[in-house]
Amino acid sequence: MYEVLLPVDASEERGRAQVDATTALPHAEDSVRATVLHVFGDEETAEKTSVEQTQAGKVVVEGLRETGIAIETETRHGDPEEVIVKVADERDVDMLVLGGRKRSPLGALVFGSVSQSVILDSERPVAVTGSGHAPE
Repeated sequence: MYEVLLPVDASEERGRAQVDATTALPHAEDSVRATVLHVFGDEETAEKTSVEQTQAGKVVVEGLRETGIAIETETRHGDPEEVIVKVADERDVDMLVLGGRKRSPLGALVFGSVSQSVILDSERPVAVTGSGHAPE
């Protein structure tokens, strides 16, 4: 099995792009198992909320199920960058599929980027899907 980690945030659009990227992997239906992860800011919310209770998580889980990809879900709390890398290592995933957002260079500098931090901190392959919209 080819293990993929899909950390989702609040964006349904980025979630759909993550589903598209995952289902486009070779022989996805037969050889890919996906873990859908949502990292909450606090422990209480993480304990009481499933991935599917978030709108983006629901979109991703349903999208993967429709294509026959085996999935698991997981919620955690803490710093998203650290938790994503930690879960990827714990699950020994083969690849991370992130939904990146477009930011100006100044915006990325000021606000940081979860995708950028994960790319720099993970020793695993990372695909960043973008928003799912084709450029106009």
